[in-house]
Amino acid sequence: MSTKTTARQDIGLLALRVGLGGTLFAHGAQKLFGWFGGHGIAGTTGAMTAMGFQPAKTSAVLAGLGEAAGGALLAAGLATPVAGAAATSTMIAAGAVHKDGGFFATQGGYEYTAVLGLAGAALSIAGPGRYSLDEVLGDRLNRPWMATTALTALGGAAIALVVRRNQAVEAAAVPTADDQLAASELGEHAGA
Repeated sequence: MSTKTTARQDIGLLALRVGLGGTLFAHGAQKLFGWFGGHGIAGTTGAMTAMGFQPAKTSAVLAGLGEAAGGALLAAGLATPVAGAAATSTMIAAGAVHKDGGFFATQGGYEYTAVLGLAGAALSIAGPGRYSLDEVLGDRLNRPWMATTALTALGGAAIALVVRRNQAVEAAAVPTADDQLAASELGEHAGA
């Protein structure tokens, strides 16, 4: 059985790469340059601080690069295993911010980031198809081991970042008015 794709599959991979890559590039350009109504590095750094990612500026740059560079490479079909893994790892970190909203994006959930991340992982594993720069270059940057290595390394780094962020958020949690009221009521009952 041949490992080459059919023309129909190649067109499907091209459409997926261009759609996902273009979407990711636009989001990354918002973060890095303020394009497409974005806030640039300064605004993204502020958002990263508010979301508990530290160091915030480094997190802003890495998120922007993961999306913009990963998206551009995916759209071109160049270094597809690494580009797909960059998209996946960036979406792992983005999804962590939305986990408390549940699954559906309409309620602030991680649905959108999960779909983008899974599509990036699928392209990393499947490859770009024949209509790609990887194909033109003889697949030198599209080897099966590259997908495994990139998904493991970048996915692992994203998970470590999320764990670190979650620990920082929990450590910095400020009691809400409800928490303070509950604590004072508990104290009143304990003294009674």
